[in-house]
Amino acid sequence: MNRTEFVIATAVILFVAFCMGWFANWLVHRFKRVAQADVDQLEKMSRELHEAEETRDQAITYLQQREAELTNQLAQTEAELSAAMEGLREARHEAEDLRGMLERKKGMA
Repeated sequence: MNRTEFVIATAVILFVAFCMGWFANWLVHRFKRVAQADVDQLEKMSRELHEAEETRDQAITYLQQREAELTNQLAQTEAELSAAMEGLREARHEAEDLRGMLERKKGMA
């Protein structure tokens, strides 16, 4: 085998290797290609996810507002209860004072 034959054989081997690599690359991309139906399904799922996130955000906002309202109502109710308990305490104290005065008057008479 002389030099020219060696160069030609090497060129043919390299060309065949290049063709096999190109064909393998084409096959991989051919089987890996994403179908339009899959893209449409992904877009639909993306829209649904976005809508679900918006609904979640609205629910969180509503719950925060409701919690603030209930906290306010609870504070008002506790204030009213405290005022009522204080009034009851004063009424009991006054009733005790009146009983004491009544018993002293009975004791004097």
